Amino acid sequence: MLSSGVCTSTVQLPGKVAVVTGANTGIGKETAKELARRGARVYLACRDVQKAELVAREIQMMTGNQQVLVRKLDLADTKSIRAFAKRFLEEEKHLHILINNAGVMMCPYSKTADGFEMHIGVNHLGHFLLTHLLLEKLKESAPSRVVNVSSLAHHLGRIHFHNLQGEKFYQSGLAYCHSKLANILFTQELARRLKASGSGVTVYSVHPGTVSSELVRHSALMRWIWWIFSFLIKTPQQGAQTSLYCALTEGLEVLSGNHFSDCHVAWVSAQARNETVARRLWDVSCDLLGIPVD
Repeated sequence: MLSSGVCTSTVQLPGKVAVVTGANTGIGKETAKELARRGARVYLACRDVQKAELVAREIQMMTGNQQVLVRKLDLADTKSIRAFAKRFLEEEKHLHILINNAGVMMCPYSKTADGFEMHIGVNHLGHFLLTHLLLEKLKESAPSRVVNVSSLAHHLGRIHFHNLQGEKFYQSGLAYCHSKLANILFTQELARRLKASGSGVTVYSVHPGTVSSELVRHSALMRWIWWIFSFLIKTPQQGAQTSLYCALTEGLEVLSGNHFSDCHVAWVSAQARNETVARRLWDVSCDLLGIPVD
């Protein structure tokens, strides 16, 4: 909480295209704003389009960059994810930066439109499918980068393949932790596969820090704790720094697959280093989403 890295990269992004999920608030909004300030064409991929349109206009006014676009994306519905990807691929010839930022935290037990437990469905499977659908465009645009926003909470996470949808037992806080572990395992397995193919696409997971955001909206206890310790909690702008660092910093390609916190490589749990679990999670995710397993 007390440390706060800063992205010092001076890279400019004219002609570059970026997609940021959950960009209508918090860390995602600040990430999108900075990418726009550097000249990128930025897509705000959001469930609440009306709110995102207001944010897009705000970013346009603040940065002078009119290429800030809003597109509907509901990560709790694979039809919406596929529709977003289809439209994007029809509109754009390139994609240089994909920031998988959106997420839910400590939801009461509920399921996505496709029957997935909400945390694993939105935080992991939704972004897994989105990345899969945009991967060829990322490869065509290489060098390009994928940033997956995870959390320090992954240390409490476990991948229970026999209870992936939380139907046998469920605790909202742990469900969030499990999904954040899945983000890191996905990052590592995707990086391994991309490196093996020499694609020119690199991928990183990040812990943004403990940030004042709408992520705790489902938990009165967490909102109270956030308020009590507000002097220790990062602003969304501070929380966006590590995502920006991984998206922009030159020479970071050799660290593809790593986890970052405060703009430095960070330690991950033993569970997050388990290659067998990472590969099995990849295969299970493909099966759940109807993606051919290679």
